Amino acid sequence: MLCPSVSVVIPTYNRPYPLAELLESLSRQTYKPFEVIIVNDGGVPVHDVVALYPELDIRLIDRRDNEGHVAARNIGVKEARNDLIMLCDDDDLVLPCHLERMVTALRDADFAYADAEIVQYRVENDQRVPSARFLFAYEYDLEAMRTFSTYVPSGSVYRKSLHDEIGCFDPTVHHYWDWDFFLRAASVCRVTRVAAATVLYAFSPDGDNVSRHMSDKRRHYLRRLCEKHGLGDLPVKNFWLLLDEPEVAKRRAKSEVIWDGKPIVSRFWAQKNASDH
Repeated sequence: MLCPSVSVVIPTYNRPYPLAELLESLSRQTYKPFEVIIVNDGGVPVHDVVALYPELDIRLIDRRDNEGHVAARNIGVKEARNDLIMLCDDDDLVLPCHLERMVTALRDADFAYADAEIVQYRVENDQRVPSARFLFAYEYDLEAMRTFSTYVPSGSVYRKSLHDEIGCFDPTVHHYWDWDFFLRAASVCRVTRVAAATVLYAFSPDGDNVSRHMSDKRRHYLRRLCEKHGLGDLPVKNFWLLLDEPEVAKRRAKSEVIWDGKPIVSRFWAQKNASDH
């Protein structure tokens, strides 16, 4: 039986060091074959990062202008050659067993997503060092997903043909593109949650201390999402406060925790650090 091929789609913008860590994590995958499509959305050049991973089948697409991460993902998906798509943000990581487990899960599903560890980092000499970790694992409940999304898009794998049914990622909901994508996907295909924290999801608590202007934009995009899916009037709330709400807390689930807590050191960082000394 032939192993299905995967296209890993990564939008990136001005984060060469985290991107290099992601490529390092992909180079350690137990599953082959896969291609990597990096869409550089008008950011700093990353050719020197890509060059350090010759064993990976990487296609780098450089965009002159910054059009946003949703548009960049759409470009990457359109360029994908394989039957399966894996999404990943440029600052998230996947453990070595991740892709193998996801492809196995797709034997009985069309769309698979994994649990994650939410990781906070401190940066030392351009190297991200984990400073805190939090298990993000919740039972899959489609109705409950209409009030609070527990879908982590990084690491999710699905059949590319899904886009023939539901279309592209929607830039008009911007901050909530992943929630929108999940709800549309779940309405037409078989979804499964993989109960293992094989994704390391980068998160900064500072990101929720948004300005009034940013809050207004989030409210605008959330309103669009709610209108699109008939979700009612959902509030814009602090992520950590939402996790403690009873309706969300009761969905917490057990998950296999695999990560040893050590940082992933990229060849790019190692090369730069060596040249500086």
